[in-house]
Amino acid sequence: MTTSVGAGKDVQDHKRGEFPGGAELFRLDPAVAHLNHGSFGAVPLPVAEAQRRLTEEVMADPDAFFVGVPDRIAEARGRVAAHLGGDPDGIAFVANATEAANLALDALRLDPGDEILVTDHGYGTVVAAAARRARTAVVSLDPDLPDEDAVSEAVLAALTPRTRVALLDGITSPTARPLATPRLLAGLRERGITTVVDGAHAPGMLAEPLAGEPDFWFGNLHKWAYAPAGSAVLAVAPAHRARVAAPVPSWEDDRGFPRAVEFRATVDYTGWLAAPEGLDLIARLGAGQVRAHNAELVRYGAELLERIPGVTSLPYGEGLAMRSLRLPAGLARTKQEAAALREEIAARLGCRVLIWNRPGGGGIRISGQIYNRPEEYERLTAGLRDLLSRG
Repeated sequence: MTTSVGAGKDVQDHKRGEFPGGAELFRLDPAVAHLNHGSFGAVPLPVAEAQRRLTEEVMADPDAFFVGVPDRIAEARGRVAAHLGGDPDGIAFVANATEAANLALDALRLDPGDEILVTDHGYGTVVAAAARRARTAVVSLDPDLPDEDAVSEAVLAALTPRTRVALLDGITSPTARPLATPRLLAGLRERGITTVVDGAHAPGMLAEPLAGEPDFWFGNLHKWAYAPAGSAVLAVAPAHRARVAAPVPSWEDDRGFPRAVEFRATVDYTGWLAAPEGLDLIARLGAGQVRAHNAELVRYGAELLERIPGVTSLPYGEGLAMRSLRLPAGLARTKQEAAALREEIAARLGCRVLIWNRPGGGGIRISGQIYNRPEEYERLTAGLRDLLSRG
């Protein structure tokens, strides 16, 4: 359910503090305001230490490690599935969301006349994966669409007799709003459409990341779930599991999904084996408290930013740890302009944010994490106000 920011709310009335001990769990440069957790995440020290111990184990006895690693991956997968509320036999470790998208789309074995529905908010490489396999129909979603009903109506109206698959973001990357909601997924299912959900931002941020029971769902663990880089999962409904082929042949091929997909011979599995430690850490910190803190902190940052002339808040999802706002018209119209502004903000203000492009003018996306402090958003706001005023 999306809503709009209260225009008259006075940010000074909010009492927002730091998450106790949050910053100490990470080894981030304190001179930089890391307000872009949604892009690359950050690995907490306990998780990094768990991966370090695993690396030492590999170095000490490679034979023992690699002979036993398939079973250890299965055990780690079970722990992750328990946190996500999924079936451990229906979830596989993969490297990232883009790899998962490719595996899912290949499993569908689309015909030349089939069509995949995507949106113009979709992640670039995931949309590109769809375009390699079938004709894509792109739904243009106005970032200002007011609520879930308006988004669902636009997506369902774009279906054609050729549409076989809908590839949709759970939470959009640029505009940070819910898209593939349970209601929309149900509507697509009623129309016989296979649903593939890019849940890159769901693990660790959402209490029920697999809500809506899509046919295929994938999510990164290295973002909000505190796992090492190269850690993601692909969840597949029972009817499709037998058709998910391993990216390369391996000695686990006869085991089928998920083990055949996971085993890649002599590669670095330490990130996957350490991944459950990130979700365990969130549970120890209090998952509800982490989510509430992050959402409140990013709300504070958005309320500050919308006080800059020409910066306006977009509809958003309650309880999310990312928020997106429009920049003044004419800024970030292209990928090149967006990248240039992002790097100027980093160089001049020492702040890491995401700048997204859109014809006519793009926007800025900020994140909230337990290592962030209110003064970092204040620093961004003051610096961005000055930067934009100077043109």
